[in-house]
Amino acid sequence: MSFDPHNVDLDTVDPSEVVCYLTLGSNEYSGNLGSRIAAVFVILVVSSVGTVFPVLGTKVRRLKLPLYVYLFARYFGAGVIVATAFIHLLDPAYDEIGPNTCVGMTGNWAVCSWPPAIVLVSVMFIFLLDFCAERMVAKKCGLAHGPVCSREAEDGGGEGAGTGSGIGACHAADDSHLHSGDQDEIETTVAQKEDLESTSPADDSPFHYTRGRGEGGGSSDTLAYEKVAAAAEVERDRLFRQQISAFLILEFGIIFHSVIIGLTLGTAGDEFSTLYPVIVIHQTFEGLGIGARLSGIPIPRSWGWLPWFLCAAYGLTTPVAMAIGLGMRYTYNGNSYTANIVSGVLDSIPAGVLIYTGLLELLARDFLFNAKRMNDSSGRLAFMIGFTLLGALMALLRKWA
Repeated sequence: MSFDPHNVDLDTVDPSEVVCYLTLGSNEYSGNLGSRIAAVFVILVVSSVGTVFPVLGTKVRRLKLPLYVYLFARYFGAGVIVATAFIHLLDPAYDEIGPNTCVGMTGNWAVCSWPPAIVLVSVMFIFLLDFCAERMVAKKCGLAHGPVCSREAEDGGGEGAGTGSGIGACHAADDSHLHSGDQDEIETTVAQKEDLESTSPADDSPFHYTRGRGEGGGSSDTLAYEKVAAAAEVERDRLFRQQISAFLILEFGIIFHSVIIGLTLGTAGDEFSTLYPVIVIHQTFEGLGIGARLSGIPIPRSWGWLPWFLCAAYGLTTPVAMAIGLGMRYTYNGNSYTANIVSGVLDSIPAGVLIYTGLLELLARDFLFNAKRMNDSSGRLAFMIGFTLLGALMALLRKWA
């Protein structure tokens, strides 16, 4: 017998039928096609500019990005990403497939609370993926305090021992260089890049602090330079491999979220006028955060295309998803049973990804596990922590979106 909302016996009715009737609706598209098409291009621009800006500031030498502008983008963005995980992903997942929803009260969805279960699986999967990536890098490039350091230190014997190539090579032994969270000094990254690109054995460069006796009458300065430059190149490659894997996990979670945002905005009803500015703000600051993270990764020249590809991937995801939503604006029902399942799962998976990367990569490794951070000035630390907390307050946008 079908459910009759006008004749309900509260003693015998299945509660799930009442909940489904109250929550499941029809297509809510309310017109304003011109404004929605314009929104596609506006969001494309703000997402792309927000992401590319920190990358341009570090890749283009003529653009001198002030340190505190970079720190603002990095740490405010970190707060936004953590808030996104808990408030903009996990909370909607409970609204879509949680225990008290139409989906969560029917069939196998009623067996357990699925949002935290999916988040748990997502966190464990990303942990294993991250661990395997770290181990592969360690095996390929050598452990940070292993072969590279000891080999170069031994080769740097003689007058330069302990103060020459050994120091340059053993720089890799510091555990504070293991993750993207440790690349916080943007001017240091740029300076190292310029040193490696512009110095030569004849230059008066930082690589010329080693003076020893070369074999066979050769120039010891040249040999020292070559040793330190080679060790620095090995270290840069190792850092790139470690940091890019963590960043790809982060961007994967954010892109998942951006797909849902685009579909929602493209098919929204009367709430479009409220959602639109909120999503523009959210996408801009989230883009700043991932752009700042990307800009701190020491990317080899052979991978020079990668930052622009990753920026484009973030910038295009929401507009493309929104365009797809506009194409289905009369047929897509975001409140249907199937749409709730899809949205709930696609919110829960990136929630786990961003919880893992947000707490571990963006907060713990940046502050708690970074020995260099404790030597920063109190003012700089207050600036970074303050803007991280301010970014987390972006969770308040959940009131409107």
